[in-house]
Amino acid sequence: MQKKNLRLTISSPLSLHFNSSMASPVDRKSQYTIKAKGISYAVSPPLCPLGWICHNPGLKKKIITNVSCEVKPGEITAVAGPSGAGKTTLLEILAGVIPPCRVSGEVVVNDRTMNPTVFRRVSGYVTQEDLLFPLLTVEETLFYSARLRLHNGPAQSRVSELLVELGLSHVAGERVGDGSGTHRGISGGERRRVSIGVDLVHDPAVLLMDEPTSGLDSAAALQVMSMLKNMAKNHGKTIVLTIHQPGFRILELLDQVVLLADGVVVHHGSLDHLHQRLKLAGHSVPQQVNVLEFSIDVIETLFPDVEQESAGFGLKKQTSKTPLIEELLVGSGDGGSDETRVDLSSVTGDRESGFDHRLMYANSMVTEVMILSQRFCYNIFRCKQLFIAKLVQMMVVGVLLGTIFNNINRFQMQTQIGFFAFNLTYLLYSSSEALPIFLKERRIIMRETSIGAYRISSYTLANALVFILFLLIVALLYATPTYWLVGLRKDLDGFLYFSLVVWLVLLTSNSFVSCFSALVPNFMVGISLVAAVMGSFFLFSGYFISNNDIPKYWRFMHYLSLFRYPFECFLLNEFGGSKGRLRCLQRFENGCLLYGEEFLKTQNIDEIQKWYNLGMMLVFIFGYRFLSFLVLCYKSYRSRN
Repeated sequence: MQKKNLRLTISSPLSLHFNSSMASPVDRKSQYTIKAKGISYAVSPPLCPLGWICHNPGLKKKIITNVSCEVKPGEITAVAGPSGAGKTTLLEILAGVIPPCRVSGEVVVNDRTMNPTVFRRVSGYVTQEDLLFPLLTVEETLFYSARLRLHNGPAQSRVSELLVELGLSHVAGERVGDGSGTHRGISGGERRRVSIGVDLVHDPAVLLMDEPTSGLDSAAALQVMSMLKNMAKNHGKTIVLTIHQPGFRILELLDQVVLLADGVVVHHGSLDHLHQRLKLAGHSVPQQVNVLEFSIDVIETLFPDVEQESAGFGLKKQTSKTPLIEELLVGSGDGGSDETRVDLSSVTGDRESGFDHRLMYANSMVTEVMILSQRFCYNIFRCKQLFIAKLVQMMVVGVLLGTIFNNINRFQMQTQIGFFAFNLTYLLYSSSEALPIFLKERRIIMRETSIGAYRISSYTLANALVFILFLLIVALLYATPTYWLVGLRKDLDGFLYFSLVVWLVLLTSNSFVSCFSALVPNFMVGISLVAAVMGSFFLFSGYFISNNDIPKYWRFMHYLSLFRYPFECFLLNEFGGSKGRLRCLQRFENGCLLYGEEFLKTQNIDEIQKWYNLGMMLVFIFGYRFLSFLVLCYKSYRSRN
């Protein structure tokens, strides 16, 4: 099968902002007809557990084959069929989610060529799963989405309009939740409407949804579909959705149906036409069963001649060789003003005609960091497991360690070293509970960055800035009782240095977990890898075996160990300096066997390493954050291309 590149085409500028005063259908400039021409798609099953690394080059599994269909503005087109028919795959191709290079055939919008990446950013695609922050309120969820996606638009007024249009005004101040016992939140139907609202803030002319009624009761499903019908009718939106077992009242709201079976179109048209085809095939639809549900049961009898069916849509190849801008201006109904040309070049993604980067991102990087930091602060401070529990935990553990090692004998050197080792182990493992939070957030980040809501670099900076402040508070709550109760060197500079090391250890651990959350596919794999890598770091820290005794082929692990540098910092702070080096660590009768300076020499630790080790910890912090940024960029790139 010869493959062609998937092409999305468009002919008119977009109206990115919603006008609440419109009583009649929306301006013709923002209406789009989407046509699929002979679309085929096949996938190779992954071989590796981390499926994004490698794929099976062998036989491919066909998902959809030679699919042709058309969806029009002002109508709701439903893609239906039995499980595994290829409904979601077809929807993702129409939305530009599946990379064009992996699809044969083409998709056109108003018969004009367009960059699929740009199309995804100016359309709306609602997934089957509600990817929302459960601790934000309904209004906050829509507000932050509006601030990130509107180009200097009135975000608050747009949110107010959406709350009324979506019927969510009565729950605007309620938290979204996730339906679980911990964060119950709003109802499933209301949560579904919030998901739709997130993709409506920039008023897209095209809205694509994967099973918007899935998991909802009949009343909530009807409410969602009625809302979509009003949008299509009153605002001229092109709405495409997949649907599974709709009720009678929902069927009345559908204008067109694309019925799939084994990846092939068996019907494309109205439900009345489908009913007539069932009669011609010798079927009688029972009164208690709706037409669409019955047709899925007897779908084997509806297979048409695919070529004849495709020809009925009038899908002809575009043979025009007219320059791109001239083609676009023909369908725009507008003169060739300079402002129009800039908008068109932005939508088409034509680099030669002056790509408008403001369409790529609605805000500057600084503004994005501010918005994302504020949103992330809300999520952290409202998460009892991450905020309150973390603060209480660090205080309790600090007091517990302080009472256990309270005023330990200053000549029991091994006990003090054991305290430093346990203290460091606890601090480095303490951030592992953030792994599921990072993983859940990653899915939302991938979705938002793939549609151009903001830059991944902005997210990485915002995440790091919020944790810098949060972990500083945690470090002080832990270090204060621990340091003074244990009876370490009773100097203010010693306490401040100890607190600084604790803070950097927490930041290192947080960056490490953030990096692994970007790499691993799920929580179980992530927690296993984090534990294994942390254990190996502890083994090569220098506590169990000195650097000189480590085999040469494993010595690199000593320098990569996250334990080594803070562990040496703790030893230098206690046994180094003008006072620590003259401190007696082991006594024999009236004499001293070992001073602090001699002990540090046996460990190959120099006084200059007190600040060098802090620098190395900063390298780890920035290094893991940068690696996390690169992995997220790669995954975002793959999702777009």
